[in-house]
Amino acid sequence: MASVHTSTAPLIPVFERREELRRILDSRYLSNSPKKRRFLEFVSEQTFAGNGEKLNEYLIGVEVYDRGVDFNPQKDPIVRVQAHEIRRLLKKFYEEEGKASPIRMDLPSGHYVPIFTRNIEDEEGQESSTDAEAEAPERLASSRLPWTLAFVSASLCLVLAALLISDWITRRSLPTHAQASVLPDNLQWFWGPFLPPADPPLITIPNHPLLRAAHGGDSPQTLAAGHEIPKSSLPEFRDTIHFHELKRFLFVPSLTDFTSVGETLGVVELCDMFSTAGQKCRVQQSRLVNLDEIKGENSILLGGNQAWSGRVFLNVEGFHFQSGVILNRSPQPGEQPVYKPEFDSVTNQLTRDYALVLMLPNETKDRRVLLIYGIYTQGSQAAIEYLTNPERMAELRKALLALSPDHKTIPEYFQLLLSTTVENAVPGKTSLVTLRIVHF
Repeated sequence: MASVHTSTAPLIPVFERREELRRILDSRYLSNSPKKRRFLEFVSEQTFAGNGEKLNEYLIGVEVYDRGVDFNPQKDPIVRVQAHEIRRLLKKFYEEEGKASPIRMDLPSGHYVPIFTRNIEDEEGQESSTDAEAEAPERLASSRLPWTLAFVSASLCLVLAALLISDWITRRSLPTHAQASVLPDNLQWFWGPFLPPADPPLITIPNHPLLRAAHGGDSPQTLAAGHEIPKSSLPEFRDTIHFHELKRFLFVPSLTDFTSVGETLGVVELCDMFSTAGQKCRVQQSRLVNLDEIKGENSILLGGNQAWSGRVFLNVEGFHFQSGVILNRSPQPGEQPVYKPEFDSVTNQLTRDYALVLMLPNETKDRRVLLIYGIYTQGSQAAIEYLTNPERMAELRKALLALSPDHKTIPEYFQLLLSTTVENAVPGKTSLVTLRIVHF
């Protein structure tokens, strides 16, 4: 293995450190370990945000492992044990899959602040590149934009390719109707209607209208419709590759691009779970789905804000997702009439999000429509993680049984309101706020 540079992490731009973190999280060593992924992502994002000195066993135990405020690291070694395992997996990653990585990430023993160091060969390559830039600035300036386009396109393609490959492997490896579910009982009661012998549910991801950065591959008509924002007015972008590579910050409208990160990560979790149960994974973007499809089959709708999503709520009791808030038309004791996201008063970063989950019948009542709507994408991600966690679903099952008339039969249709903490745009601890039985 090539020697590594001993310089400190700030010498490496944040966007490069995030790319290395993403390579590690997507590797075969961590891709199927959600808690270890969450551990590494949490400590990294806290470090990127300048909060590394706050990282300790108690904070990680509470935020990553849901240990509660009475967590005692001296009695419960979960954080130390998991940190040791993560260090072992990092070592194996750099011995094999990440052997050629230009940057190395380490979690020093006894500490929880990750260290990023640059491969010395990569640094020498960067110095050569700097010399070449001094000799031919015009040539480099003209070549950078295509590289930016390639980077952005490649990132999107990787996400889509991962979903397509997962779906392809599942389709090739399973018969038309899988034999039986192997989900734990605490998941089976909720997800059973979507599993074989039922047809694969249609998972719908949202297409939100947005302004994206223009690039050299856009048509003149697209560029002419753009809106320019001076770079100096967007200092938050300074650590991104776009700030350094793009000459102008020209933003163009789009109805087809996909930016719902939380829903994307949620789809991966759902597909992993369905694969375990012998079910295929069928994903479609909302702009290509119509209401008749939703009403006629098993469907899972993620993210909300689709053009037709409001009609799904007609005549549904309890909560309504509307205009970026969750309305509570009939507040029960201890409940609020409106649930809004919360933000830090100094940084204006999202600190709390809410998500609404509805289990409803389709039009013929022989299949199900499941809605998982976060106010922000973090709420959607947190809700999916909650619904695929056997321990949390055992709590939900118990709460639903307490609401049922006979306390023995789980209601077929219901709503639940979830709340999640958010740190550095990453969902943290999720909790059940309240429940409603839906009558049809």
